[in-house]
Amino acid sequence: MNDKELIRLAIEARERAYVPYSKFKVGAAVLTEEGLVFTGCNIESSSYTPTICAERTALSKAISEGHRNIDTIAVVGSLEKISFPCGVCRQFIREFGEDIRIISAISEDDYKVYTIKDLLPESFGPEDLKHGNI
Repeated sequence: MNDKELIRLAIEARERAYVPYSKFKVGAAVLTEEGLVFTGCNIESSSYTPTICAERTALSKAISEGHRNIDTIAVVGSLEKISFPCGVCRQFIREFGEDIRIISAISEDDYKVYTIKDLLPESFGPEDLKHGNI
């Protein structure tokens, strides 16, 4: 699957968003190293804190199905300006690797590619727990 195909799936997922409060739709598509794709959209709650972002929805679907080797995540929010994963999503993505590719897109032809390490430098990850205070 190429980047444009993954972006197209994120755009499709965006249309399923449940956003009655912010009206800001986001879609995500996660590509595993095995070539499987899991999509997600943001889902809002009237009490706000249970709201879940599209990236975490898609990742949770992949992980709950036993797929933790994440290759790429395409994210589409605004169709006018490139949207990036929020801080919570960046940390959640980082849990599964520093080299995961992040495609932030407006369309299949207008996008930027980063790694999660680019978006969350000097991050805390699972390997840091091996050096904890015991």
